[in-house]
Amino acid sequence: MLIEFEVKNFRSIRDAAALSLAKGGGSELEDTNAFSPAAPATPDLLHGAAIYGPNASGKTNLLRALAVMQEIVLHSAKDRQQDEPLPVEPFLLDVGHREQPSEFEIHFAHEGVRYQYGFSAAAERVGEEWLIAYPKGRPQRWVERSYDAEARRYDWGQMTSLAGAKQAKELWKSSTRDNALFLSTAVQLNNEQLRPVYDWFAKTLRIAKPDLSRSLFRDHATNRLCERPEGKQMVLDFLRVAHIDMDDIVLEEEEQGKRDEFSADIGRKFPRAARGRKSSAYRLENGAVQKLDWDDESDGTRQLFAYAAPILRVLRESAVLVIDELHDHLHPLLLRLLVKLFHAPQMNRAHAQLIFTTHDTAALDRELLRRDQIWFCEKKERATQLIPLADFSPRKSGENIERGYLSGRYGALPHVQNTHSLEEIVNGGPP
Repeated sequence: MLIEFEVKNFRSIRDAAALSLAKGGGSELEDTNAFSPAAPATPDLLHGAAIYGPNASGKTNLLRALAVMQEIVLHSAKDRQQDEPLPVEPFLLDVGHREQPSEFEIHFAHEGVRYQYGFSAAAERVGEEWLIAYPKGRPQRWVERSYDAEARRYDWGQMTSLAGAKQAKELWKSSTRDNALFLSTAVQLNNEQLRPVYDWFAKTLRIAKPDLSRSLFRDHATNRLCERPEGKQMVLDFLRVAHIDMDDIVLEEEEQGKRDEFSADIGRKFPRAARGRKSSAYRLENGAVQKLDWDDESDGTRQLFAYAAPILRVLRESAVLVIDELHDHLHPLLLRLLVKLFHAPQMNRAHAQLIFTTHDTAALDRELLRRDQIWFCEKKERATQLIPLADFSPRKSGENIERGYLSGRYGALPHVQNTHSLEEIVNGGPP
C-alpha cells in the first residue's frame, strides 16, 4: 500500500514533488475511496489518485521517476555492471542542479509494517541510502549509507536494528558497488529482513511503463491469462461490463519469421505468452461463429483487453497499479468505470490502489473522487510542480471541480496562443 512518493532533481522535476495517498480531512466517499491499513503508525489511505495537467507539464516524468526507482532497486545489484551508469537524469535547465544527484523516497506499508525508503544517485554512484521501518509503530533505522567525496568512501550508520552477525553485515557492505543499492545487494546475499521491502517493489508496485506503446506491456499479460479457460472467461466478463459482447478470444501461434522485434523479445522472456495472432469470435443468430482479426477491433477494445489482466490481478492481490494517460482510446464513461472498480468495496476487497494521469475531465466528479485524490501538474520557471487540489481549498460541497479546472481556477492548463498569432504563423511562413 503506497503512502507517499517524493522525487527531486529528475528530468523536468527540479524541486521536490510529493504525491501522497494519505487520506486528508473530510468524510466524503470515505466508505468507498479510503481505508484503514493494518499497519502501526500508518494513516488512513486512499484507493487512488488522479493527476491532471497540460502536455509537457511533467506528469509522465513523475511516473517515470517511480519506474526508475523501481528499476534501480530490482536491477542495480544483479544486472548492472561495475561501471554501468544508473538511469537517472537530473534537471538540466539550471546550472546548480545538473551536477547534483536525483533523489527518490517512498513510504509504503507491506505485510503489516510501514517503511520509509530512499536514496540519492548520480549516474556513476549512489550518494545516500536510508531505510526506516516501523515494525511496532516506532521508527527503527535499518539502513544508513552516505558517500564521503573527500575520503572517497562510504560512511555507514550503526544499523543496530538490522539483524545479522557482524561478519554478515560487513560482507553486505563490502559487496555493495558504488552503482548498486545496499538493499538490493543484501537481499541478493540472502538477507531475509530486507526482503519484504525488495518484494514490494518486485511484486506489489505495477507500473505501466510510459514509453511502451501506451499499453501495459502491449497485451501479453492478458494473453497469458486467456490461455486458461477460467482466465479467458474473466477477460470476456471484464469486456462485457464495458458492453463489448465478445464470445471468445482465439490465440494462435504465428510463424517465427513474422514476429516483430518486440514480440520476439517477449517470446524469449515469456515463452507461453508468445502468441503471434489473436482473433475475436462472435456467435451469430444462426449459431455460426464469426472470427475477426484482432487488428479489426477498435483501439478502445484492444486497450481494455490490455488492461484486463493487470487490473484484475491488482484488485485481487492488494497491489498498486500506475498508468500514464489512462484515458487513451477510452470513452469517458469507460474511464469512469475503471476508476470505479477501485472504489467498489465488493470488487476491491484487498484495497488495491490506482494512480493515473489523464486529460479527461470526466473523472473530476465529486461522486467519483474525493478532493484529496486530485492533483495538478504544471510548469513554473520551466520546472514541474505537483500541486494537490486541497491547496486551493475547494468547498466541501457545491463546487464544480471540472468547471473550476477548465476555467483556470487551479492552473495546470495549456497556454494556447490566440488565433491571430496562428494566422501570422500560417500566412507569414514559407509556401
